[in-house]
Amino acid sequence: MKQYELVIFDWDGTLMDSVGKIVACMQQTAKVLEFPTPSESAVRNIIGLSMQEALNTLYPDGSDSVYRQMIQVYRQQYLELDTTPSPLFDGAELLLQQLNQVGYQLAVATGKARAGLDRVLNETGLGQQFIASRCADEAVSKPHPEMILQLLNELNVEPAKALMIGDSVHDINMANNAGIDAVAVNYGAHGESQLLTSKPKGIISSPLELLGFLGH
Repeated sequence: MKQYELVIFDWDGTLMDSVGKIVACMQQTAKVLEFPTPSESAVRNIIGLSMQEALNTLYPDGSDSVYRQMIQVYRQQYLELDTTPSPLFDGAELLLQQLNQVGYQLAVATGKARAGLDRVLNETGLGQQFIASRCADEAVSKPHPEMILQLLNELNVEPAKALMIGDSVHDINMANNAGIDAVAVNYGAHGESQLLTSKPKGIISSPLELLGFLGH
């Protein structure tokens, strides 16, 4: 008997090595608009939040019109101008394939908007690996538990049978708030000491290490 039926993955910094690209695009957005440039650590700390929450955190004195302008410039940087590579982490695709083969249901809960997640699922060819997904424009931003609670309801899975995988305290705190277990990855946005403050069930250093945590 498997302890879990459903494994929910964050995307950026967990399956895709996109933290560097996000940092570069956010810093360049600030430069283009002549706003104070956030530090790398400041940007890492907002990865996983919805874009609105991220900007509220980085620029708490901003107005709605300023935020709209920033989102527009950021999207142009991310989609068209920035050339920072964002490959899948080594072993990520194989992990998903193996989890599917042994009977887990897989889902995504991400700070990306729906259009962004659909784009990367299509580009990577990983869309077929997941049975469901929730994005930041479809639920309250992490660390609120709504994304996970919606997935549990949609898939009829008890909280005790679900596991969250993420690279930030926002992911782990979302899982805690939803009453499900979480495993942190230490190769994304947040380092191990920061992740430990949220008390994950385990910490892994590569995607395929999750198989060992699950007993496979």
